[in-house]
Formats: sequence, structure tokens, C-alpha cells
Amino acid sequence: MARHVVEGSERQPVEGSRRLHATDPHEEIEVKLKLRRKNDAAYQDLIHKLEQGEAFAAMDRKTFASKFGTSSEDCKKVHAFAAAHGLKVVREAPQSHLMVLTGTVAHFQKAFDVKLDVYTHPKYGRYRGRTGPVHVPDELEGIVTAVLGLDNRPQARPHFHVRDEKDATGDEPQPIAFNPLQLASHYKFPRGDGRGQCIGILELGGGYREKDLQAYFSLLGVPMPEVVAVSVGGATNDPDHDPQGADVEVALDIEVCGAVAPAAKIAVYFAKNTDADFIEALTTAIHDDVNQPSVISISWGEAEAGSTHQFTTRFNEALQMAALLGITVFASAGDAGSHDAGPDKPDTVDFPASSPFALACGGTRIDEHDDGAEAEVVWNDGAKGGATGGGISTRFERPVWQDGLSVSRTKGDAIALTHRGVPDVAGDASPASGYFVIVGGRVGVVGGTSAVAPLWAGLVARINGIKGAPLGFVTPRLYRQAGVCKDIRHGNNGGFASGKGWDACTGIGVPNGDAIARAL
Repeated sequence: MARHVVEGSERQPVEGSRRLHATDPHEEIEVKLKLRRKNDAAYQDLIHKLEQGEAFAAMDRKTFASKFGTSSEDCKKVHAFAAAHGLKVVREAPQSHLMVLTGTVAHFQKAFDVKLDVYTHPKYGRYRGRTGPVHVPDELEGIVTAVLGLDNRPQARPHFHVRDEKDATGDEPQPIAFNPLQLASHYKFPRGDGRGQCIGILELGGGYREKDLQAYFSLLGVPMPEVVAVSVGGATNDPDHDPQGADVEVALDIEVCGAVAPAAKIAVYFAKNTDADFIEALTTAIHDDVNQPSVISISWGEAEAGSTHQFTTRFNEALQMAALLGITVFASAGDAGSHDAGPDKPDTVDFPASSPFALACGGTRIDEHDDGAEAEVVWNDGAKGGATGGGISTRFERPVWQDGLSVSRTKGDAIALTHRGVPDVAGDASPASGYFVIVGGRVGVVGGTSAVAPLWAGLVARINGIKGAPLGFVTPRLYRQAGVCKDIRHGNNGGFASGKGWDACTGIGVPNGDAIARAL
């Protein structure tokens, strides 16, 4: 029987990893398969219209599942394959082209022609990894488009920076801090509270404590929003009690969007930090018939080069689903400047912010001067303090709404943008002008582009509530509406400089919420 490579599935160990030993062949693991969709030609026609910036009515979840889900025939073939290889199908979601299998390492190695080993890494610790591609037999060729979860290395990192007050006292200009309501006023958000909306938040670790949220919203004098935790793949709301850990990310996300849209429900989708679970978290949120988020905020990501092509392709397709269903998705652009893969690596951008179907959120710093005036510049506080992510994708072509744009390098001339440029928009992100949060019973100041995604999510939830309908895929319209964002023209993120119009530091700028509401 012939074996066929799953396109884009090639893997290598994380740089700096050391192989320890073979994985226990009797260990039970879970693997997620992404399958092809029905009616692909009709689907691609709709995606082409989105890519051309055409506006059309959003599709409801039931219609999408019926028209573009996975066929029952393809699902049956996977069931047969699993049974023949000692594997078991434990979950299937044909509306999002997902089937989840369990079995032993030995059975999975034989079924997909891979070898799984245990590696150790100074930063990521132990993980199960593989090298080379994944294979499928004749009967699944073209049906299975990705095999995820054989490798369980950490897939993403949160994009936040906790301000170190000892280091901040000598800064010029002096550090300041805001609560989200002050920033909503600074960015002229329209009056509203997000009533009737749900904001989905993806989290790949950590958790929240009710008493922290109650204390925070009481301190701001706004009603406590309804917050629900949604388990994905067995992960739960599980605070880790680490003052520098994922709990900070979870608190920041909930407190920022909850403060500016307190009448919106907030659904927090908890998943494990792997490529397989990251995709399942997103598709679960998109197809959640119970909570029905109209806005999704993602504050986790990784350099494009750190992901397999099968992962970025399938994740991008999930973001396309969100666009077709009228869901606006915001993604943090990263906190390592133009060097998202590391200071000694070539310039690169963060994924999923680099997907054309995510609204990529970069960062600024707000400086308050002695006369009380505020100036806003590109966030770049140096290697220790962080800087806004931004640059040029190597995975995605330039979308039509970025046609004719150029990018200015910090050292060198402007060059024409040939691939997807990141970010699209920006907002306050520097720890030096950070956000007050409460986490673990303590008040602190946190920055990072992690704060910008939920801030924009709260803005769109407000507008959706006012409009009585979701804005949906707004990116092309934002680029075409002059004056809805304030241009940021000073600063750089390492490799790229800001300037007039779109740039690879702050995109088209920071929001003028009233203008966005009027235009959209």
C-alpha cells in the first residue's frame, strides 16, 4: 500500500533541543486530524470575494456546516482507518473539519509512519517530538489535510510584559499607567457597553479567579461582566499562581475587554499549548452555538518559522471560517519588535497575526509631558522592555487592501510591500504606559500587544451592540476609510520605521472609535 506525505507536515526538533529517548510505545496520546471540506470550489469563490474586499452577508453556523462541513463519507473513511490501526475516534466536529483520535504511541507511529521521541529544551522543558513528514495511506490521501498533536511542543507564547517598578523609576519620560476606561476615552470609543454580544478569548494556559475579577470591576465602578470558562480538549480554568505566568495574560484579556464592554458575555476558551489544541480552541469558539461570539481576541502567537506549514494553513482556514460567519478576530502582533524569532534571527512576524484574516494589533507608547499633553509613538522600550511586533510575512501573499503600500526599513530605503504586512492597527502597549490589572490579589501594571487585541475587541463589541449586528471581517474597510485611525509617525520596532500612512510598526494607526463607528 502506498504512503503519501501530508503536505506541509515536515517537522524538526526545536533549535536548542536535545533528544533524550524514544517515547514509551504504550503511552496513550490524542491526535487531531483536519479534513477537507465539501463544495471547495464554492468555498474558494467566497474566500476570493473576501480577499478582494467585497462585503456580503455573514453566513450562520448551521448553513456553513451544511454547505462546507466535512462529508459523512470522509468521516466514515477515517473511522475505518482508525479501527484498522487500533485507534479510536473520541470527538468529531464535521462543521470545523476536525476528528480527534486516541491510541498508543506505537499505534500512531505505525498508522502515520512516524517516529516519536522525547526531547528536552532549556526553555520549553520536555516535549514529544518528531522529525520529517507525516504519511497517510491511499484511502486518506486528499481527505486528511493535517495531522496535529503527534508533536506536543509548546506552540505559542503570550504577548505581555509586567512592568518592573524598580526599573521604571528612572525612565524618561516617567512611566504612567491607565485603566481601560481611560484608554477608551483617549481613543474616543463610542458610548456603549457591548450589550447582546459575546467576546471569545483564547487562552493556552493559566486561569482566572472570580475574586480578582470582582475586585477589579468594583474598583473601576463598572458592572461585573458574565464570564464563562469553556474547556477545550480537557484543559480547564486552572490558575498557576505564577506572578509572571499565564494567569497575567488571562486577567489582562478579561479585564481589558470586560471593562470597555461590561454588558457583553466573555467566553474564555482554555486549551493546552500545542498546535493541535490551538486550532481546536479557535474552531470551538467559531462554531460555539451556545455562546456565539461575534468577536474573538487572541493574545498568543509564535514566529511564523516556528510553525509547520500544515498548521499555519489550517489555522488560516479557520480564520477564513470566522470571516464568513461574521466574526471579527483580533491577534496580537508580538512583543519582540521585528525580531520575533529571536534577537539573532532575521526579521520575522508573529503568527496568527500574520494571517490576512486576523486583524493584527501592534503597539504604541503614550508619553505624558509636564504640561499634561500626551504624545503617542511606536512602542520600543529596548531589548528588556519589549517592542511592537511588525514586518513582512513569508507565508502569506499581500492582500488586495495592502496593494501599493511600501515598508520603510530603519536603516535603508522604503521597499514595495510584496507579502502580507503586519500589523494592521495599534494601541497602547508599552509597560511604561501600561494597564492596571488585578491578578493573584495584587494590583500591577502590564503592557504588551496582548492588551491591544482585547482593547480592540471591546471596541468592536461596543459597535456591534450599537449596530445590532456584527461588523464581521472589517480589515478591508478599515484600510479604505481615511481618518478612522490616527497615524503614528514616530519611532521604530528595530528593523522597520514608522511613517506617514501604513507602516510595519503601528499599521494604519490607533483607533478613533467614534469615527470607526460612523464609518462602519
